[in-house]
Amino acid sequence: MSEDPSTLARTPLHALHLELGAKMVPFAGYQMPVQYPAGVLAEHNHTRCAAGLFDVSHMGQAVITGADRVAAVEALVPGDIQALQPGRIRYTQLTDQQGGILDDLMVTNAGDHLFLVVNAACKAADIAHLKAGTAGRAEVAELTDRALLALQGPAAEAVMSRLAPEAAGMGFMSFRPLVVAGIPCLVSRSGYTGEDGYEISVPGGQAEVLARRLLEEAEVRPVGLGARDSLRLEAGLCLYGSDIDRGTTPVEAALTWSISKRRRAEGGFPGAAVIQRQLAEGPSRLRVGLKPVDKAPARAHTPITDTQGRPVGEVTSGGFGPSVNGPVAMGYVDAALARTGTPVMLVVRGTARPAHVADLPFVPHRYRKA
Repeated sequence: MSEDPSTLARTPLHALHLELGAKMVPFAGYQMPVQYPAGVLAEHNHTRCAAGLFDVSHMGQAVITGADRVAAVEALVPGDIQALQPGRIRYTQLTDQQGGILDDLMVTNAGDHLFLVVNAACKAADIAHLKAGTAGRAEVAELTDRALLALQGPAAEAVMSRLAPEAAGMGFMSFRPLVVAGIPCLVSRSGYTGEDGYEISVPGGQAEVLARRLLEEAEVRPVGLGARDSLRLEAGLCLYGSDIDRGTTPVEAALTWSISKRRRAEGGFPGAAVIQRQLAEGPSRLRVGLKPVDKAPARAHTPITDTQGRPVGEVTSGGFGPSVNGPVAMGYVDAALARTGTPVMLVVRGTARPAHVADLPFVPHRYRKA
């Protein structure tokens, strides 16, 4: 948190965040709101019961064009892009030759092009990697003039329906261009909270107008990075750089659901041999949910041992889960201990505290199916 604010980038909503009383912090090279005056707990609970508005404009947005774009991208990810129908979105990962995850991303079939959303901290490296990996087969262009808003929560559909009636008919992981409150936008029915909701790509110069219009709706309140983190943790969703990175494969990270049967069989992506071997033989470790028995939260890097005190893993994300009303965590443990209910110990500030392996997510997903 010691970065010089003058060296940090700002999103198009920076002035609005200050006006709303946000506490700003450095995050992925940007000044970002961690919370507003209501506080993280109130923002978390409001998103679960109504609708929270998040500024995620720090994320990278890109388009890939060219007749060979699908095959070119499939050569870089284990996801099935060939089977992706127009107007549909797929979650996948960029992998390296060891099967490690360079980043996780969303890929949309937008008809005559692919639309990608990548993580903020990785976007420069991702764009370079995509350009190098698709050279001669497709063209990659980063969209640096757009903002990205996320409207999340059970009231999101009602709010969006007032500003763009067609939004109500969209199903989870679908995409379409929509005019929202008079502004042409690219709208996805997706998000990273476990709740129903939308992500809205909007021209940067009109982002504040749209954000203010959304905040005029009674159900909507601004939400910062603090509640975004607790929401995604309860939903069992990975944070790049914490729960997944180049040292983890999609199989170890319990993301095998994102790799289709065809891609498992055919391979043809970086690290395919490693990932195929892990699929066949099982990985040596797995990402699991962890539920402490007492009230002490286990933060990232907390050591995990078995009940005899032998090291078996490490917590990658952890904290208080407001919707669970108790501490929750995720981490990696030896595969032999990955079964739900297995007792383990979390070494919190030098003290071994009891916990058990728990099912993910901690809070049921409430996505709107098509």
